[in-house]
Amino acid sequence: MSARRIWASVSTLALAAVAALGVAGPAAAADSADAATAGGYVALGDSYSSGVGAGSYLPDSGDCRRSTNAYPYLWQAAHSPASFDFVACSGATTSSVASGQLGVLSASTSLVSVTAGGNDIGFADVMRDCVLSSEAVCVNSVNNAIAQMNNSLPGRLDSLYGDIRARAPQAQVVVLGYPRFYQLSGNCVAGLTETERAAINNASDVLNDVLAKRSADAGFTFSGVVDEFTGHELCSGDAWLHGVTIPIHHSYHPKAAGQSGGYLPAFRSAV
Repeated sequence: MSARRIWASVSTLALAAVAALGVAGPAAAADSADAATAGGYVALGDSYSSGVGAGSYLPDSGDCRRSTNAYPYLWQAAHSPASFDFVACSGATTSSVASGQLGVLSASTSLVSVTAGGNDIGFADVMRDCVLSSEAVCVNSVNNAIAQMNNSLPGRLDSLYGDIRARAPQAQVVVLGYPRFYQLSGNCVAGLTETERAAINNASDVLNDVLAKRSADAGFTFSGVVDEFTGHELCSGDAWLHGVTIPIHHSYHPKAAGQSGGYLPAFRSAV
């Protein structure tokens, strides 16, 4: 069996899991941290916030796979907010966050973090098409996802952000983005073509642009993670993201290093 066929066979397993994507001075920084910890901190969102891929999952989190290596857990351990509700869950969409995670928000909540949007635009389907089908099918699937980002996703984000604000009117809300997956002209010798990798990276950029615009319009803070992950993408030789791997649910998610070295600094800089 060729290396390409072996890789594709392992990838088929991985896709099942994917289905389940001004400077303040010291005094100002201290004031910001005090405000963030004065009330409760609530961590909402999908697998990039729950910490899928980072290991060390909390026993009571089940298939949500909430990790003690995830950025929300790391931040609260360092800052000791008045309360901490970690409800992010693998596979969450904007609608499932709205229907299943917002009950812990209240008027006393002072800080909220959230990642959502990747599952709404069919991340799993895109990766399935790119891994198992032709380059043309991959690019077409990516373009279809981008169309959803530009057409249906903004309204879904507006609805979710409005619900968050209604339930936590005093909270600082930080929306975090998604990394680019691939270092182009990197050291990968098998798998996707360079055209496919570039298309997926472009889709990440479009998604982050949509998240930034909708969060700004909602009065929230957007914090991207692209800069933090630069040099640590797949094909970089020092990846903070899993490629196709076992256990299969880790595939295409940040490792523990991606949470501590990528997401945590991006979140910390926004608080």
